Amino acid sequence: MHNRPRGVVHLTHNDFDAVGCDAIHRRVHSPVTTIFCSVGRFPHVMGIISGIGGEGDTLSISDLGYFPDAESVVDSIRKRGWRVEWRDHHRWRDDEYSRVEKKCDLLHVRVETCATGICARDLAHGDPIATEIARVVCDYDLWTHTDPRSAILGQVLQRKKNREYVRNCLVQGIFSDDRIVEQYQDIRREMECLMERSIRKAQVRGKRYRVAFAPLYGYPSETAAEMRKTLNTDMEVLISPSGRFSLRSVPPVSHVLARNFGGGGHPNAAGGNFPFTFWEGLSFRIFGRSAYIDRFVEITESLE
Repeated sequence: MHNRPRGVVHLTHNDFDAVGCDAIHRRVHSPVTTIFCSVGRFPHVMGIISGIGGEGDTLSISDLGYFPDAESVVDSIRKRGWRVEWRDHHRWRDDEYSRVEKKCDLLHVRVETCATGICARDLAHGDPIATEIARVVCDYDLWTHTDPRSAILGQVLQRKKNREYVRNCLVQGIFSDDRIVEQYQDIRREMECLMERSIRKAQVRGKRYRVAFAPLYGYPSETAAEMRKTLNTDMEVLISPSGRFSLRSVPPVSHVLARNFGGGGHPNAAGGNFPFTFWEGLSFRIFGRSAYIDRFVEITESLE
């Protein structure tokens, strides 16, 4: 960051939507310094940037939602000489939006599209390649699944090593080539084995909703979709060894449930954290038991 080329710093998530956002930034701006960032590390990275001089450069944030006291951090960043633009498609409360909007040069939140769609409309309106990138990314990110290209690219981007390669292809309007197809075929073989492991260890709980809890071995979206088809569930909670979980739900309540566990997201797809100790994590892996699972079921039963 201290030695960056002057221009735009793009701080974004680390999934397909983020890659689409970055491709569109790079079709419009040059140079672009990109920081791919997990949701959990987002506040930390923003804190680091607040200590670095902006010198009039733009910090463009995309596909990352509100975090507590974000407005104060944005204010500190702007006082260091940055322009701050923030584009997101996650759910914000009205008071969160109002507080951050006062501190940003631009805040654009729309939940009916993906973040790439917002970037395409804001930054590259009238660019047919940017429009096509947004169409393919939104097909995957919003679970429409009518364009076969989106499923292939979304799965290829489950591997971090493919991120910049796919991004550079999208910048040129390329949605498939031999390397992408080869990676997809290899991932599918691996994915099918990991999905089978998760489904085999799943436990279904709840009366109001059928909620499946299972260890996450990889590919959360695809595993949840296969689990729903196999077990006829309403919600799927896929839990990593650390306790972080990926949630998918038929009823539009994922974001509400995740907020009870330090997370958030979309109505049908979100993430959060069960703060496992070592022994709690081990107990879940071996026996499928956890007080956090019991609490999750209680909350689902009490939803209005």
